[in-house]
Amino acid sequence: MARKRPKGVVGVGLACLTSTVLGRTEHVPTSQDYPESVVRRTSFMAGGGLGWRISALETPRETPAPWKIVVVTGSPSWAEYWAPVLAALPQDREMIVVDRPGFGASEPADHVPDLEVQALALSPLLEAAPGQRILLVGQSYGAAIATLMARRGSRRLKSLVLLSGYYGEPGPTARWLLEAGAKAMALIPRDLRHAVLEVSGQPERLAPVHDALRRLNLPIHVVHGDKDDFAPLDAAERLVAETRSRRPMRLATVAGADHFINDGPAEALLATLEACMPRRRPLLPEGLRLPELALPDLGRMWASINPVRAAT
Repeated sequence: MARKRPKGVVGVGLACLTSTVLGRTEHVPTSQDYPESVVRRTSFMAGGGLGWRISALETPRETPAPWKIVVVTGSPSWAEYWAPVLAALPQDREMIVVDRPGFGASEPADHVPDLEVQALALSPLLEAAPGQRILLVGQSYGAAIATLMARRGSRRLKSLVLLSGYYGEPGPTARWLLEAGAKAMALIPRDLRHAVLEVSGQPERLAPVHDALRRLNLPIHVVHGDKDDFAPLDAAERLVAETRSRRPMRLATVAGADHFINDGPAEALLATLEACMPRRRPLLPEGLRLPELALPDLGRMWASINPVRAAT
């Protein structure tokens, strides 16, 4: 039975502190909860020749699944908090959840404030097996980065989900966290310090994100809890109302959910993500079938045209 990860501001803060004291990159290593055949730690080299090794959790599959779900986490960025969702994923889906640059087990040791650089570093996540399609999920602070990743383009990318997206407008809890963190910058653990630094500097870096949302030509789904006190729902509603995207953005409100929707029932979140996967349109309307055709006997035809070579 997987143990519960700490929740909320105090819980995550204590998890960061405990990990720092123990020298861990995870509060509770997922290997203690799940076998590697279910959830395993992996890594890849950052895109753009940055030279960083990026850590992530993934669901191993013997053969590539039709859909690959890529999750770019928030701030602080710990893939560990998605472990129960990864474990609940059906076999015909696969998922990879990343520790963003500067967090968890990922390099570099310092924080990376530039959203464009983070998007470049995480671009290898959009590589896919032949025939595989990608659903890209940006959670909280990761929503802006996922948007820039989508703008970089990938023919395998079929849908973008902005889950509890944060775009420079803090709710009361986030505002308190930023103010308290700024006063105790020298005392708080690395991952919390990096979170405060990057979130505080985000507003001045959002122009390319809004431009990308207007230019993207793929389904964009905004999923937000109506009890979110980190990134208020009204900010998400304004984003959808004010963005003139090439395709209409879809807003889905999750009743009773706070900022950490991935801490809720895994099955409910997976059902929400499944609904964001566009289905291939059938070539023919339902109920209509092509008439059955008798194929010609190509061997007999060839013999009648050139009997000598056919006999040979």
